[in-house]
Amino acid sequence: MTTSEAIRTTAHTHTYAPEHTPRLAMAKLAPEVYKAMVRLDAAARQGVDPTLLELVKIRASQINHCAFCLDMHTKDALAAGESVERIIQLSAWEESRHFYTPKEIAAIELTEAITVLTDGFVPDAVYETAAAHFDETELAHLIAAITVINSWNRFSVATRAVPGHYTPGSPKS
Repeated sequence: MTTSEAIRTTAHTHTYAPEHTPRLAMAKLAPEVYKAMVRLDAAARQGVDPTLLELVKIRASQINHCAFCLDMHTKDALAAGESVERIIQLSAWEESRHFYTPKEIAAIELTEAITVLTDGFVPDAVYETAAAHFDETELAHLIAAITVINSWNRFSVATRAVPGHYTPGSPKS
């Protein structure tokens, strides 16, 4: 029984909507693009704290409404020891800043600025705050990691990847 099936067959007698059908399988149809993204993802995360990285991936995925990536990265964060409380509060982090370190807040603010480019350029104040918490190499990798999760979000949303089937430690496809 998959995680999704288990959730739907709890003690409650609710009838849930059926899963949607994915539009296409990027990994199978564009394998070289997929492999390049996996390599870029691995390169970008070098030197970035894994917990911070998951917070960044979750926040970008919340903004981009990427259910598939939210499923994956919340599960990865929980498996890595992140608290449910911090994951839940992430969507309202401005009102619950006390759950996060100043360095995490700087990364979350930078994630929002890079993710929502329609609001304009990344503000100098946001960049300067991040630069105060990360050395240049860390900051370069953080910017790359934010860019990569935004790309993954777009692939998953465009192809209608189905959330609910990811298990931490399994191949990410």
